[in-house]
Order: sequence, then structure tokens, then C-alpha cells
Amino acid sequence: MKSMLKDTLIIFVITLIAGAVLGLVYDVTKEPIAHQQQLAKDAAYKEVFADAEKFEEIAVKPDLAPEDLTAYVNGQGYDASVDSVASAFDGSGNLAGYVITVTTHEGYGGDIQFTLGVRNDGTLNGVSILSIAETAGLGMKAGEVLVPQFAGKQVETFVTSKTGASSPEQIDAISGATITTNAFVNGVNAGLACFREYLAEEGGAQ
Repeated sequence: MKSMLKDTLIIFVITLIAGAVLGLVYDVTKEPIAHQQQLAKDAAYKEVFADAEKFEEIAVKPDLAPEDLTAYVNGQGYDASVDSVASAFDGSGNLAGYVITVTTHEGYGGDIQFTLGVRNDGTLNGVSILSIAETAGLGMKAGEVLVPQFAGKQVETFVTSKTGASSPEQIDAISGATITTNAFVNGVNAGLACFREYLAEEGGAQ
């Protein structure tokens, strides 16, 4: 009995010390980790809004959270999530547009997350992929084939083309990766829908 109590006490003390050490490690590392995460996020934002000097993540309107934006785009028929919205400011402190982070759930290999840089007038600066796990040699060409096609365009909705794009809203599909292409195009359209509804001046941005 005494041996059992002794063993239990030893295990308790070890657990207590381990918990204290883990807590200390967390306190020491949480700020550097958060700083590095912010630097990575700013770098991703900069890719789609190169002329912006500062980014600030925002609540689009009071009490309007990312899940509300996600509910809106889902209601528009997009299987995507709006993860965050950041305001982009130029060197004079003027609002130049927004960076919207979107995850589309329609990818062949799973979720695809990317950022969109959208100017105040609705022009899409560009798209930057944050995470993707599509088929090597096919869907993984999204960064090479799809991303460049969105830059500098001002359209309401993009569509996929399998025969070659002949208008600004058409996006050439990746050969052999139609699912990936459609997922990407739908995800971009979800981000643009969010912009038009909540961020564009006519959509009621504050």
C-alpha cells in the first residue's frame, strides 16, 4: 500500500514539474512564434498588394466575424471559407483595398488556401497560394498556370475555359486538372463576392 502511494506521489510530482516546464516554454516561445506568424502573413499579403505599406486585420463591420462571411459565400453557392480580411494602406495611410484569405474545400487533394488582393475599385491585384495538396504534375501547377491569369483583372465572376480564354473573365484550365481549376476559380469568386457585398463602397463598407 505504501509503495503504491509512493509511486502515485512520484508520478504526481513528475506530472506537476512537466506541466510547469511546458507552461514556461509556452510563455517564452509564444511571442516569437506569433511574431514569425505575423511576418509570414505580411509577406503573403505583400505578394498580392505590393504597393501597400501596412496591413491591418479587421472585423468588416461590428459583430461581423469570418464565420459570418463564410455563411454568406456558402449561401451564394461557394464551398469555401473566408478566413480573414485585412485592410491594405498605402504610404500616405490611405485605404488602397483589402486582402482576403480564402480556403476552398473543392480541391481534388483537399483544401486550398490562398490570399486575394482587391483594390477599392474591384480590380484583383493577384492571388497567392498559402497551402495546396493537389496531384503532382497536374493540380500542383495551380501556382504556375492559374495564379498569373487573375492579376490585374476587374470582373464580377471568373469562369473556367477548356478551349482557351478569349475574354477577361475566362481562366484557362490546367490540362488534366479540371477539378483543381474549378475549385480555384470558385474560391476566387467567393472572395470577390465577399468584397462586393461587404467591402466595396456600394456594399456598405464603413
